[in-house]
Amino acid sequence: MTTSNGVSARYEGAVLIDGTGDEPVTDAVLLVDDQGLIDYAGAADSAPPRDATPVVDLSGHTLLPGFFDCHVHFGLGGNMMSSLRDMAAPPSLRSFETAHRMRETLRAGITTARDLGGIDAGYRQAQRRGLLEGPRLRVAGRMLGPTGGHSDFTLPDGSCPDPGLGSVVDTPEQARRESRTLLRDGVDWLKVCATGGMTTPSDDPEDVGLDEETIRTVVGEAANRRRDGVAAHSQGIVGIHNALRAGVTSLEHGYGLDPQGNELMLRSGTVLVPTLSAALRMPERGTVPEYLWQKKHRWAEHSRSNIAGAVAAGVPVALGTDSGIGPHASNLDELRHLVEVGLSPLEALTAGTGGSARLLGLRDRVGTLRPGMLADFVVTDVDPLRNIAGLADPDAVVLVAQAGEIRKNTLSNKAASAS
Repeated sequence: MTTSNGVSARYEGAVLIDGTGDEPVTDAVLLVDDQGLIDYAGAADSAPPRDATPVVDLSGHTLLPGFFDCHVHFGLGGNMMSSLRDMAAPPSLRSFETAHRMRETLRAGITTARDLGGIDAGYRQAQRRGLLEGPRLRVAGRMLGPTGGHSDFTLPDGSCPDPGLGSVVDTPEQARRESRTLLRDGVDWLKVCATGGMTTPSDDPEDVGLDEETIRTVVGEAANRRRDGVAAHSQGIVGIHNALRAGVTSLEHGYGLDPQGNELMLRSGTVLVPTLSAALRMPERGTVPEYLWQKKHRWAEHSRSNIAGAVAAGVPVALGTDSGIGPHASNLDELRHLVEVGLSPLEALTAGTGGSARLLGLRDRVGTLRPGMLADFVVTDVDPLRNIAGLADPDAVVLVAQAGEIRKNTLSNKAASAS
């Protein structure tokens, strides 16, 4: 398939990794048309001949699809203390801070993101209209969980400083009503808490959150309204099994996965978003509440080995970081962790591009560099197949484009020269 629009830009000389899992193409050409679509992506010797189209020389660089982060919280500041400050800030200030985080994340190479709690559909609409720069968005609004669970931010005095991150539901009927409210408000995804978590003081990862029947109710509501799916915050094994049997689309974290859980995932096609950046980030003792340090200390290596087991079993993986709980704009450090648990560098890059696009229902638009796709792409001056950890530095991403529009360009004058 090729497009019939005029070509507006020609990128030459890079190594092309197209997001499909195919082997890289050296000395590649990417042609972008005047509608922001890809006209050609492949080897230079098969490309249309040069014409008057401006040429960008990418020799010595690697060209990839724009990356995804399938688990972010743009409304949170990046660590426990900043998130508490965010809750006390005026809503208008929080909105500007959120917009700033989105822009910095885009400049780090993330052109599409799924926000799983903390922002509403207005940010998605603002990004589409060009009112703010940031990744193309899918949003879940508020996560659903039980009283005392991971979505319950009520303090002992009865106050709740949570800025739209969670909703408390305890029965299938309550979950149905809240799901319908969120869907009415324009969310793309629903998110359930199948277990407790790390950051909340009143529960633990092993605790069971919503039961299987309640999660199944939420899954049904998403299907009835033809939404993208249901994401399940799931860390302990009992809650993981509940979520998988209930039919969730993606399993977030999955730190307690066991062979039975892996088998359930393979049978159902559920995608794992392991957020290893969050699991393996160990804060110094005393810099976070003691309960959080204790839980992270207890779970770190447990998480690593269980996710490695899921990868070895062939469970499909998408890239997600839990940024907002951790720092923003270092999203591509997750690729290093995916390689550490068993993916090859090419497999990790594919998980962060074409594989993530498949999870979010966008594989016919973005995630791979093929004719007819939107021209979302990044250029890096590191070789990610040899040094995938180098992508964690936002400065290593020297060019970012969304639908052909350049959002960041720090290429050298030589690389950016036009013929």
